[in-house]
Amino acid sequence: MQNTSHAVMAQRVEAKDSPDDFPTPPWATRALIEHVLGGEGETALQSCLEPACGAGHMAKVLMEYFSNVHSSDAYYYGYGEIKNFLGDSYTDKSFDWIITNPPFRLAEEFLLHSLKIAKRGVAILARTVFLESAGRYNAIFQNNPPTLFAQFVERVPMVKGRLDPRATTATGYAWFVWDLSKNGPSQLVWIPPCRKQLERAGDYETPTRPKRIRAA
Repeated sequence: MQNTSHAVMAQRVEAKDSPDDFPTPPWATRALIEHVLGGEGETALQSCLEPACGAGHMAKVLMEYFSNVHSSDAYYYGYGEIKNFLGDSYTDKSFDWIITNPPFRLAEEFLLHSLKIAKRGVAILARTVFLESAGRYNAIFQNNPPTLFAQFVERVPMVKGRLDPRATTATGYAWFVWDLSKNGPSQLVWIPPCRKQLERAGDYETPTRPKRIRAA
């Protein structure tokens, strides 16, 4: 009999060709701006790229805070441009910020590519266990650690293919932030309980999705 406990299911591994589509609850994106990056005043005149936008749940929130948000995804969900972030070329230093919830299996590649394109910083939402592994330590953390590791104290439930306000999870998530204007050791911060304060009417209203199309 299959063990379907939350703790076990949290260890799910996606297939190599999976779009790994786990939409980000909008409040979790607002938490990054409000509790980690300093609020709307810090980003209002800046540009942002969201290169794994899915149906736009994160990108639409970023538009509340940034003057210009460009959205793309390797798959088309009815929002943004069809563009393979890792396969298509972007001009170096062409966006102030890159903020995204990348496919977990590609998070390292997304980060390294983002650091070339961003002028001010990169923030990725990832499972807390992204901190682990000798491979990531050698490729990233040893010489280029994040400026901030911002751990959610509340769970951030994500469900494959949809937003669900009733979802639960045993998986911990954090924002990993590289502020390119700062040097020094990494700082650990906690994102306080904020879901109730940051949810908005209409956050979970999801339009019917078109047939998924993949970038060539």
